[in-house]
Amino acid sequence: MSQPTPAIQTENLTRRFNSLTAVDRLNLTVPRGVIFGFLGPNGAGKSTTINMLTGLLPPSAGTAQVSGFDIQTASLEVKRRTGVVPEGLTLYERLTASEQIELVGRLHGLSQEEIKRRIPPLLGVLELEDASDKMILDYSHGMRKKTALACALVHAPEILFLDEPFEGIDPIATRAIKEILRDMVDRRGTTIFFSTHVMELAERFCDQVGIINKGQLAGVGSIPDLRQRAGLMETAALEDVFIRTVGAELEDEALLDWLTGHETIKDIASAEDIASVSDSSARERERQV
Repeated sequence: MSQPTPAIQTENLTRRFNSLTAVDRLNLTVPRGVIFGFLGPNGAGKSTTINMLTGLLPPSAGTAQVSGFDIQTASLEVKRRTGVVPEGLTLYERLTASEQIELVGRLHGLSQEEIKRRIPPLLGVLELEDASDKMILDYSHGMRKKTALACALVHAPEILFLDEPFEGIDPIATRAIKEILRDMVDRRGTTIFFSTHVMELAERFCDQVGIINKGQLAGVGSIPDLRQRAGLMETAALEDVFIRTVGAELEDEALLDWLTGHETIKDIASAEDIASVSDSSARERERQV
């Protein structure tokens, strides 16, 4: 029996911006039906990778397939099968949430009847029903984020790309969204690919994790696997795994000793020397008087 086509597969995927290589020969395979967390420091290449995989940004070199379709030669097929909440929210501010969701549904070929059936429960679970007739122009950041998520979900995509999806969303709505996403994975086999800086969220929510650093893949696998590769205990937090994997341990813990109040031996010795010099200067002035 043949193996199912991976949800996402990249081969030497690269993106350059002039002299900066934002993503450097990325080789990554994401199976179907998992929640995949894509982690990395600021500027590591997370958003650039998502933008390439969703057709928002062409690669400089390499290739990738999403749901079995090449992101460059079959980008329309990729877009039909994916939903996206990008880093920069692209919403029509003069539309209401209902109108924005309806527009996206029509672009994906849903019938008017089906769109009308899907919008109310989406607005309800995302707590947007009371503001559904207000223009997006008047929405808070969190409300805009939830509107973008509703647009990404309305056509029930095979693969969902989320760039910092819970930023600015309150805990109650976050929990409801997480339950929906988990149900999509467990019941429909949807693949969720999302980036986040919140390690606790990724540790509780993800089936697999990929860590990117300086544009290159530093580690990928389940969290227990990554703990083992990092040489950490089974109880180690994902934050510790992440820091060890990207090599970000703080070399000089006294870097901000003036702010934290932690004095090093060198600092104490220097202070004692200054005090000694001050005392000597004071005694010399007394003798002169």
